[in-house]
Amino acid sequence: MANLSGLPRSYDRITLAARGLIGASLLALTLGGCLSVEVTRSEDRTASATEAAEAAVLASEAAWQANPSPDPAPVLVDCFDLPDPVADLCARDRMTTNAVIAWSPSVAEIDWRPGDGIRGMPILIKDNIETFDIPTTAGSMALIDNAPGRDAPLVARLRAEGGVILGKANLSEWANIRSSESISGWSAVGGLSRNPYALDRNTCGSSAGSAAAVAAGLAPAAIGTETDGSITCPAAINGIVGFKPTVGLVSRTHIVPISRSQDTAGPMTRTVSDAAVVLTVIAGSDPADPATAEADAHRVDFAAGLDAGALRGQRIGVMRFLTGYSTGTDLVFEENLRALEEAGAILVDITEGPNRGAIGGAEFAVLLTELKVDLNLYLASTDPAQVSTRTLADVIAFNEATPRELALFGQDIFISAEATKGLDDPDYIAARERSFRLAGPEGIDSMMADHDVVVLIAPTTGPAWSIDVVNGDNYLGSASQLAAVAGYPHLTVPMGFVDGLPVGMSFIGGKWQDQQVLSFGYAFEQATQARRDPEFAPSVDRMEAVAPLLRPLE
Repeated sequence: MANLSGLPRSYDRITLAARGLIGASLLALTLGGCLSVEVTRSEDRTASATEAAEAAVLASEAAWQANPSPDPAPVLVDCFDLPDPVADLCARDRMTTNAVIAWSPSVAEIDWRPGDGIRGMPILIKDNIETFDIPTTAGSMALIDNAPGRDAPLVARLRAEGGVILGKANLSEWANIRSSESISGWSAVGGLSRNPYALDRNTCGSSAGSAAAVAAGLAPAAIGTETDGSITCPAAINGIVGFKPTVGLVSRTHIVPISRSQDTAGPMTRTVSDAAVVLTVIAGSDPADPATAEADAHRVDFAAGLDAGALRGQRIGVMRFLTGYSTGTDLVFEENLRALEEAGAILVDITEGPNRGAIGGAEFAVLLTELKVDLNLYLASTDPAQVSTRTLADVIAFNEATPRELALFGQDIFISAEATKGLDDPDYIAARERSFRLAGPEGIDSMMADHDVVVLIAPTTGPAWSIDVVNGDNYLGSASQLAAVAGYPHLTVPMGFVDGLPVGMSFIGGKWQDQQVLSFGYAFEQATQARRDPEFAPSVDRMEAVAPLLRPLE
C-alpha cells in the first residue's frame, strides 16, 4: 500500500509543497487529492513526489467512495483561502481523517527534517488549548467565538523556540467529559475524526484529532491533553507515541479544564525522540499554575537523556492484571515481552494490583466536583462579548437549546457535575485523598518498591473499535487509570498490530520519573521498530492484513 503519512521513520528529509490540489480535485469532482511529498530515504533511494501524490489521490478517492457526498465543494470550502502548503494538508484531512478543526492562515512554508529539533517543526494544538490567532472551542458551539487573543504558556514556549503552529486539532467535545454515552472523536464544531488505519474505526479520545493527524502525516507532532487516558488511548489506537507527563511538569494555564488534580498537556508524535524534543520545550514552571512550582527543578533536556541501551539489566514490572483487552492484543504483548528480554530487560510479573473499582469510584467523584469549579473559573476568564455561557449551568442550558449539540448523545455527566458542592465538600476531600492514595502510594509506588522494578508496563488498550453513532463507544478498557489518578508519567509506544490495527505498550513510572520512562520507551522503540504508516482503508475488511482472508479460497 502507498505510504501516505509524509514523515515515515526511514525518511531523512521531508519538504511539503503545494501542487494546486484543491482546484484539480474540484474540477474532476472526485475529492481525490493529497499532499505532494518529496522524500529522500536513508538508503539513498529517492521516492517520486508525483507517484506519492498519485497514490494518495487513489487512497483518498477510495476512502471517499465509502462515504460519498453529493457535492465535494462544501467539504473543501474552508481550505480555499489558506496558504498553499496548509491548503493541501486541509484538503487531504477533509477527505480522510477530519482531524483538524482550524488551520493557521499564516503558515506560508513548511520545511522541516526529522532530527532538526523544535525549530521549524509543524505542530498541531488540541482545540482546548488557547492560541492567540485561532478561536479555542473545546469542540463546543458554546465557545465557537472564544478568541481571547492569548497563547497558553505551553504554546508561547513552542513559538519562542521556533515551532510552527499549524492549527487546532479536533477533539472529543469538552475533552469527553460531557456524556457517559459519547462518541470519541466527535465534537459539534469539528464533527467526527476518523482513524487513518481504517476510516470506519474510532480514534479514541479525547485527543482524537491530535492522534489521527500525526498518524496521517499532517504534522510530525501535536499537543494533546489528558485527564485519564486522553493522550495515551488515542495515541495507541492511532499507532503513534503519546506521553502524559507528571502532573505539574507542564503548565495548564489557558487550557479548558476538567480537573486540577489530573489534567496535563503532553506531546503526541511519531517517535519517542520527537516527544522528548517537544516536552523539553513545553515543560517548566508557570506562576499562574501552582501545580508547576517544582517543574523547573525537574526540567531537563529529555531528548539528550534518551538511551537505546536503557533496558539492559533493568527489572521491568509486567502488570499482568492489566491485560485481556483482546486476545490479539495479548498475543502482540507477549511477542514484545520477548523483545524486551532480548534487549536485556529482566521481566518481573505482577499479577495483582490496587482495587481499580474503588479508585474509579473515588476518581469520578473528584472529576465531577473539579469540573464544575474549574470550568466555571475558565469561563469567567473569557470575554463575555465572545462567550455568553459564563458557568457550567449556562453550558447545560445552551446545549438543551442547541439541537446539534445533543443530537447524538446527552450531557448526563455535566448534569451530575452541576449538582456537586465544591472543593470544601467533605465527600470530595475524602474522595481525592482515597483515589490518590490507592493509585499512587499504595498503587504504582508500592508495586515498584515491592517488586524492585524501575518501570511498569502493560498493553495500553485494545485495537480501535468500529465507529457507532447509535450506541456510542465500545471501549475495552486501558492501562491509563493508575498513572492518571496518581498524576505520574505514562508513555505509550507502538508495539504492533491486531488485524491491521495498531496497539501500543505502556511504560509507567513514579512521580517526576519522566526522563526514565521516556528512555525506557525509546529503547523499546529502537529495539522493535513496530510502527508502520496507515493505509487509509475505508474499513478493516478492506485492509491488506484482512481482505484476503474474507475472499473464497482460490
